Amino acid sequence: MNHDTSNDHNDGTHRLLVIDDDRKLCRLISDYLEPLGYAVTAVHTGPEGVTMAAAATWEAVILDLMLPGMDGFEVLKRIRRTSDVPVLMLTARGDEADRIVGLEIGADDYLPKTFSTRELLARLRAVTRRTGRTKTVAKEEEPEELIVGGLRICSATRAVHLDGAVVVVTPVEFDLLHCLAKAKGRVKSREQLLDEIRDREYEVFDRSVDVHISALRRKLGDDAKNPRFIRTLRAAGYMLAKQSP
Repeated sequence: MNHDTSNDHNDGTHRLLVIDDDRKLCRLISDYLEPLGYAVTAVHTGPEGVTMAAAATWEAVILDLMLPGMDGFEVLKRIRRTSDVPVLMLTARGDEADRIVGLEIGADDYLPKTFSTRELLARLRAVTRRTGRTKTVAKEEEPEELIVGGLRICSATRAVHLDGAVVVVTPVEFDLLHCLAKAKGRVKSREQLLDEIRDREYEVFDRSVDVHISALRRKLGDDAKNPRFIRTLRAAGYMLAKQSP
């Protein structure tokens, strides 16, 4: 049985897009998750993945690195041009560099192809619950905007503006920047940042915070050696400066 088409879902169903050329694995994911309330749609090439990701609203995307027609990195880049949907990169490669590249481009997390179904569910729930939780918290508890110099962070819409221009950030990048902005002028350790932005049902990639901070700096035009916004405190963590120079 092929799970390539399942776009008409009832309200309350979690819509999940899987982009992977391994049809057996797609069926495994679908058979495991559908009884848990997920409606799984699978496509098997890079170009199909880009098209399908833009064609509907998804709760999350599981994206393979090795795809025919277009690799997972390029698919992710194209998805991120228009969407901040949570993306789990799925890869058979054990090379740390590939995981770092995926995180830098905008992946929220990664899964090795040797994942267990329990690990898949835990990570999937973590990235989707974090997105929903931060939106709820923003509405109920946070001020409408956090302003640091020329940087404006809107809690309600999860939008970032720098000197009046829109800065496109991923969900994880927004959460990190938001945490730092709430504590501007105070140091946040990597562990504190992870505690605030992620669920702790699974171990996280230990360099993920550094990679996401590096991506944020690049998007903000920040020089790590002479930062306007995000400062590194050696052996301590990161801090958002109270005022820009």
